Amino acid sequence: MKDYPKPPFPEQSQELPGSFSAMDPRPDHGETSWRGAGRLDGMAALITGGDSGIGRAVAIAYAREGADVAIAYLEEGDDAKDTADLVREAGRDCMLIPGDLADPAHCRDVVARAAERFGRIDILVNNAAHQMKFDTIDEISDAEWRRTFAVNIDAMFYLTKAAVPHMKPGSAIINTASINSDNPNPTLLAYATTKGAIQNFTAGLAQLLAEKGIRVNAVAPGPVWTPLIPASFPADEVATFGENYPMKRPAQPVELASSYVMLAEPMSSYVSGATIAVTGGKPMI
Repeated sequence: MKDYPKPPFPEQSQELPGSFSAMDPRPDHGETSWRGAGRLDGMAALITGGDSGIGRAVAIAYAREGADVAIAYLEEGDDAKDTADLVREAGRDCMLIPGDLADPAHCRDVVARAAERFGRIDILVNNAAHQMKFDTIDEISDAEWRRTFAVNIDAMFYLTKAAVPHMKPGSAIINTASINSDNPNPTLLAYATTKGAIQNFTAGLAQLLAEKGIRVNAVAPGPVWTPLIPASFPADEVATFGENYPMKRPAQPVELASSYVMLAEPMSSYVSGATIAVTGGKPMI
């Protein structure tokens, strides 16, 4: 097993949404390690939050497994362009769609543009998320609460509703939940609440779409070394991030990618309504 970095890390902070290039150590998204095996040959995927973190790792893996990729992300930046370059180096088409998924109209536009580019959507990865840490409920403003829901769960509904008409039997929807779905961190109250909603949304939607032949699953990560961490946690907590988990470290984004590939590939045709925990040994309870 690869010897991934363990805390303590240098204290560091960024403004949201953050950039992987400014992180120390720099996250591993599989840039040099992922080797494809044609598991998604000829498929077309739409990934939200695909410019960095888990989404970037999934985009790289999907491209190397044979899929064209559309990446929705918050704002123009080098992270997205770098991810697109890696997708294209794998011989696949890549479409970049910047904009705020808190806007329902933008969600619908993202799907329409991806479907027009590829002619269909075989895989929808609802991965984009907003997170901020607060020690008391009094610190959470109405606007902060609403934005967390708008990005994390409302957008998932709008994107999915728009995408389903472009999905054929055998397609897959994969939602990023969290260990916070079952084991909520009280200082991430808004974020954890949305992640519980995502897990419930996944289970209900899997039943609703079964007759259409569309599978719906979720991945529940534990701590992952992404730009969201230095952008939403105090610098001293970033330095020790993940040390309280059994593996004594956070996951690298590439370590999540295999779950998203498995849930998307046609060989997983009977897997629906599941939540795959990728938590470094900590139970989802």
